[in-house]
Amino acid sequence: MPAPFFRRGLARVLACALASLAIAHGASAQPASPTVDNSGLDAALFYQLMIGEIELRSGEVGTAYQVLLEAARRTKNEQVFRRATDVALQARAGDQALAAVVAWRGALPESSEALRYQVQLLVALNRAGESVEPLTTLLRITPAPQRPALIASLPRLFARTADRRAAAELLGQALRPYLDASETRSAAATALGRSWMAALDPNQALDFARRAHQAEPTGEGPALLALELLPGTPGAEAIVTGYLQAKPDDTGIRLLYVRTLAGSQRYAEATQQLEQMTQRDPNRAAPWITLGALQLEMHRPAEATVALQNYVRLVEAGAPVAADPSQAQPVGEDNDESPAPGSSSQALTQAWLLLAQAAEEQRDYAAAEGWLARIDNPQRALEVQLRRASMLARQGKLDEARQSIRRVPEQTQADGRAKLLAEAQLLRDQKAWGEAEKVLADANKQFADDVDLLYEQAMMAEKTNNLDEMERLLRRVIELKPDHHHAYNALGYSLAERKVRLPEARALIKKALDLSPGEPFITDSLGWVEYRLGNSDEALRLLRGAYQSRPDPEIAAHLGEVLWATGQVEEARRIWREGRSRDSANDVLKETLARLRVEL
Repeated sequence: MPAPFFRRGLARVLACALASLAIAHGASAQPASPTVDNSGLDAALFYQLMIGEIELRSGEVGTAYQVLLEAARRTKNEQVFRRATDVALQARAGDQALAAVVAWRGALPESSEALRYQVQLLVALNRAGESVEPLTTLLRITPAPQRPALIASLPRLFARTADRRAAAELLGQALRPYLDASETRSAAATALGRSWMAALDPNQALDFARRAHQAEPTGEGPALLALELLPGTPGAEAIVTGYLQAKPDDTGIRLLYVRTLAGSQRYAEATQQLEQMTQRDPNRAAPWITLGALQLEMHRPAEATVALQNYVRLVEAGAPVAADPSQAQPVGEDNDESPAPGSSSQALTQAWLLLAQAAEEQRDYAAAEGWLARIDNPQRALEVQLRRASMLARQGKLDEARQSIRRVPEQTQADGRAKLLAEAQLLRDQKAWGEAEKVLADANKQFADDVDLLYEQAMMAEKTNNLDEMERLLRRVIELKPDHHHAYNALGYSLAERKVRLPEARALIKKALDLSPGEPFITDSLGWVEYRLGNSDEALRLLRGAYQSRPDPEIAAHLGEVLWATGQVEEARRIWREGRSRDSANDVLKETLARLRVEL
């Protein structure tokens, strides 16, 4: 036994022995009872336990372990075996803990607790291959009603193994008898699906998810597994939608599905799901704010206002505002500054900010100010002032708007960065590209190698036709953050738009799509570069998919142009009209219609 084992660990005092003694003899201090339940704790066992605990308290962990294990072997007492095992675990002596469990099983071959310990220890010791026998025994002796829960817990246990594929195959061997039994087949298939997902084999994971869903169409486990496989495994979505058809009132799964759709910028489909929820249960608050945020993202401020006012009404009436799983990113993508509300005050603040944005987009500045005036939260002061600055700029008071941002107090360095980004965004919205580029260049001197600032500066460099600088900045972003899909997409799209280095443009955009599968704007870029390469059929396929996921005016401009070029004139006009109805001021759409001399 290695020396450190004798000296390490967290000592426990005589609690175990004394507690056992108290339980066994507590009745002696009480009046006599006609029923006597004698304890198995005899004098010899008591003294062994006491000695073991004294040794443990003195730091002699190895001696304590040996004393306790000897007592467990002599008495075949499950509690003492557990104590000896725990002493070894506390000392981080995995081999000794396993030896205690092997002795435990020798004395009590079908102890479910000993079997659990044995499986867990073998996995922790990276000896998962030896766990088949104890695992199959544990599954066999577990009562049938408890077996599905045990099966469901196994992927988490085996996720700790170094060889995930071997773990999935091992579980497949252990769970094979349970894949056909009616009471366990869904749980077994779901567990195997999770194991193969952990082994980075989504196709096998999807196959098992389908088996689990077929076995139990109303089972939550297969639906959750399918959600985790999205968006990279498109076939998983049919499982989610099938489950929601079978259990339309499961708001938890539906909200998670909404989050997945929104994360892929499939806002139209996410909105449809939320509209179903609000129709079924109009008194549930959480879906209303998510619906309002998504409608704002889709340039539907009037509809957003209705949804958000419903949310405010319900919260003010006392409806629960616990965070729902769809609200991690309620507006836009990568938006870490929009947490889901966790209290009525925070919830209402978020709703009022969104209502102010909706009113501003409808140029109802008085209403916007009315919503902002309700906010009395120092932590949101910067957001409130930025919204007011945006309104000033929309009214032609750009200098006043910039000064109002600069006057906002800075509590942290992050506030200073946020102010610079906000000022640049303000200038960008007003098409003051050169001024925005200057602000961002200064910001990048202050916050060197900040990928967000570098990316924004690159976008402004493109607007000012400083294309070499744009490419330099984007390549620096990629160097600093190789998984920055926006940078790959922006560079590839810029090349495609200028009809230069088109094969390189396609490679860059495909890399972006690999990093963010299914994202509509990147799919739009790929469709556009395919059109530039002369592949009109592939371009239409991609652009239709992007537009279906997110009917954005810029995607509408591209899809309409390819339709127009391929002779599908009426459909092109319809798509352009839809795009214009969402944002008549969109620059890409306006430029496309002007260049093609199209009157709608």
